[in-house]
Amino acid sequence: MSAMQTSKRTLLATAIALAFGWPVPVDAGQFNGKVNIGSSAPEWKGLVGSDGKKHALEHYRAATVLVIAFTANSCPVSQMYEDRFNRFVKEEGPHGVAFIAISCSLLPSDSLGKIKDRVCDNHLTFDYLFDPSQQTGRDYGATVTPQMFVLDQKRKIAYMGKFDDNLETEKVRRKYVEDAVRALLAGQRPEPSETRATGCGIEYGRPR
Repeated sequence: MSAMQTSKRTLLATAIALAFGWPVPVDAGQFNGKVNIGSSAPEWKGLVGSDGKKHALEHYRAATVLVIAFTANSCPVSQMYEDRFNRFVKEEGPHGVAFIAISCSLLPSDSLGKIKDRVCDNHLTFDYLFDPSQQTGRDYGATVTPQMFVLDQKRKIAYMGKFDDNLETEKVRRKYVEDAVRALLAGQRPEPSETRATGCGIEYGRPR
């Protein structure tokens, strides 16, 4: 089937869904098998954070832009980004930007207790949540850590993929998440809106 035929079928399916009040079908992204740019961010609730409290997506409704990072203590790539995450929070927080991290890893080194230790030992300044059900990762199509999702004020996915373009801070040339956030704050669409995330693979168990 050609790209044009696929596009026509998608438009037809969307029109039918809208006419009958059905959920509008959403195609997967270029590098994400579950969600696409413009998709409504999957809801979640009841995730316990390093602060011992339960968190939900709706708790961050006051944020103009919300950034979600799927991460894991045990991932050396994620570890390399923690300072960058802290710096991002410091620079963008005053502009109404919220940043949270979610771990779906079930390794012993990624338990809630270990998350609390890491937040304390490394002075992490963002909410770090634990999802032992792994459902948030499944819903967002997260496959590696770190993997980023930038949500606009209406909680639509505006950017997803890498945080930036190089593991070595001094060699970074493209700050994808920072650029996406600043574009949204300026009333513009991020470009690029999607990149291929790279890092440690997320090992999923059987769905519960």
